[in-house]
Formats: sequence, C-alpha cells, structure tokens
Amino acid sequence: MSTRELAEQFRSEIVTLRRALHQVPEYDLDLPKSQQLILDALAGLPLEITLGKELSSVTAVLRGGGGPGPVVLLRGDMDALPVTERTDVRFASQHPGMMHACGHDLHVAGLVGAAKVLCALRDELPGDVVFMFQPGEETSGGAPIMIREGVLDAAGRRADAAYGLHVGSSSQPLGMWSSRPGSFMAAADQLHVRVVGEGTHGSTPFRGKDPIPVACEMVIALQTMITRQFDVFDPVVLTVGRIAGGTKENIIPDDAFFDATVRTFSEATRAKVARTSVQLVESMAAAHGLTVEVEYQIGYPVTVNNPDEYAFARDTIVDLFGADRFQERANPRCGAEDMSYVLNEVPGVYLNLSACASPDPETAPDNHSPLANFNDSVLPDASALLAELAVRRLRR
Repeated sequence: MSTRELAEQFRSEIVTLRRALHQVPEYDLDLPKSQQLILDALAGLPLEITLGKELSSVTAVLRGGGGPGPVVLLRGDMDALPVTERTDVRFASQHPGMMHACGHDLHVAGLVGAAKVLCALRDELPGDVVFMFQPGEETSGGAPIMIREGVLDAAGRRADAAYGLHVGSSSQPLGMWSSRPGSFMAAADQLHVRVVGEGTHGSTPFRGKDPIPVACEMVIALQTMITRQFDVFDPVVLTVGRIAGGTKENIIPDDAFFDATVRTFSEATRAKVARTSVQLVESMAAAHGLTVEVEYQIGYPVTVNNPDEYAFARDTIVDLFGADRFQERANPRCGAEDMSYVLNEVPGVYLNLSACASPDPETAPDNHSPLANFNDSVLPDASALLAELAVRRLRR
C-alpha cells in the first residue's frame, strides 16, 4: 500500500489523538500529559523509545528491515501557548489560560501517524528513522536540549536528513503546502533596555534626569537605524512590544524600560543589528546625561532549508498531491523556529501546511490567536508526506 493509503487507514486514530492533545495543552518543557498521550499512541509499535532527562521529550527509533543504512529524522513539536481559548470546538482546552493556538497538537498527531505508516513499511526501509517529539518550541527552545541529549545520533549514527512541518490557521487554502529554499524563517532575538535617570517632581523636571522622553527617542531612533543602516533586501524587523515607566503623572521616575523583538534573515545582519542597536541606545543616553542598561539576547537562529532537500521535498509533494497543492514562497517568513537548530546540524527542510478551517483564509484568525481554528482533516496528508519523505530519502 502507498503511504497515502496507509495514512488514511490511521485517520480516525490520529484525529482522536489530536483532539485529546488539544484538550490538555501544556507549556514550555514539562509536558507530562502530552508525553503520556504520545507514549500510549506509540505503544505496541516496534520502536526504541527514549525519554528526555531535562524535558518531557520522546525520541523513538525505527530500525529498517534492510539493515544499517541512512538515517532520517522527523520532528514534531508538542507545546502549547498561554492563551485562553475562544473557539467553540467541542474538544476545547480544559486547562484554563492554555491553548494549542499554534497547531502543535496537529504536529504531534501527524508525526505519530507517520510512525504508524513507517512501521507498517518497516521491512522495506533500507535504513532507520528517528521520530523527534519536542517540547519547548514556543519558549526556551527544546530543540537544542534534545540535540544535547543526543537526538541527532539516536540511531547510533548521525541523521543524514531532517524534515518537519508547521500547520497554519490562515493565509492559504486548506491543504496547501508551501516552503522555499534557503532562508525560510527569521532569527529571533530580544533587546532589553533600562534607561536610568533621576526622579523628581513633574513640575520641576530640570531638577532630575527624566528617562521617559529619552526612552521614547530611543524607540524612534531604532526604527530610523533600521531604515538607514541596513539593506532593504536583507531585512530587519524591530518591534518594541513593551514600554513602561513611572507611577503617576506628576512624578518623574528614576528609570524607564522597553523590550523589543528583532527579526533578521542572515547571520551578518544579525551580528550588525546586535552591535549597532546597543551602541545607539548607549550613545543616546550619554547625550542626555543619563545611563542605560542594555542586553541584547540571542534567540533562535535563521531557519535555513537546504536547497537540494527543498527540491526533493517539493517534488515529493507534487508527486503525492499534485502541483496545485504546492506554492513556493517568494519571501521568508518573519516567524522563528527552533527547528533551525536541527537544520544547522543536519541538511533538511521545513514545510508549511495549511489547516485553515475558514472558507476565507485571508480573514481567518492566525496562529497564536485565541480564535485560531485548525481543520484536522489534513492530518493523513501530513503523516503521508513525512513518511514518504523518509522512505524516498532512505532509498536515495
């Protein structure tokens, strides 16, 4: 049977798993209920299973019947978000303030489905498959922890290729695949600034050192820095998402704060913006006779798709689902992914699959929205593609 036919046979099981996961969303690295649901779903399959030490990960190795050969890694992230669900699905979150608003419940179910398909094809596999169920994508980065604990070498030798997918709740029609070669998703860093002044009465600002207007000037100056010091064709997105200072309208505070997210698409530009943003706020504080405490915090690196693996995945999608089901993205996405750590070590590709539940993708609530709604009818396609990529790559 083909991978699509096998995946269809498991439809009911993986949809049921997805909905069970959706009801018990868990955050960050400690996901005991999600981990147990995965273990229950994999029970009875011919897999070598290892649990994480620093996090609630599951690593499962399938030994192919063709003896030692190449190794393919398939990855699915497990964690949810601190979002209060506002959908009306009957399997909505039972954990107050938590929701699978980014579709990771579909990622887990799709990967379990791929494991079931590949176990059915085990005797035909000329190599091994590693299934990477990973916590912490939305927070502190579970991928580098799993790498440190040996996931890339779980089969006894380094993985030769790695594949993963991410579902979306908007923007594209249901069932549409998309990706691009090279830079696919951004690096995500954080800029934390504390402007240190000297508090006084609001009626006599000359008696103190007011940090509020200086912080405001910094926010504007950072935007000017982006437009004047960086190539528009190697873009930078810098968004200040938090600014705070003071307790009352007639009190000049001692300090003011702001935090920004910084998205870049090349390591050279990333290094430059880290350097110039710090220099800018330090110089502006000094010009006003104030001081500043600034931290540029490095986050996830750029997610880079290997060009050869991208072409292989694209051709596989077209073979399985037809050319009308694939769209090459013209530009990278500004979201970030800790799958980037895997792809820094192993050539591979990261793909998007639309699970949009709305007839109008353009107006549908996006991932991370409390109204984000994912159509899990795409799960057999997700499982089939992951399995097919493993089969074809092992035979190559």
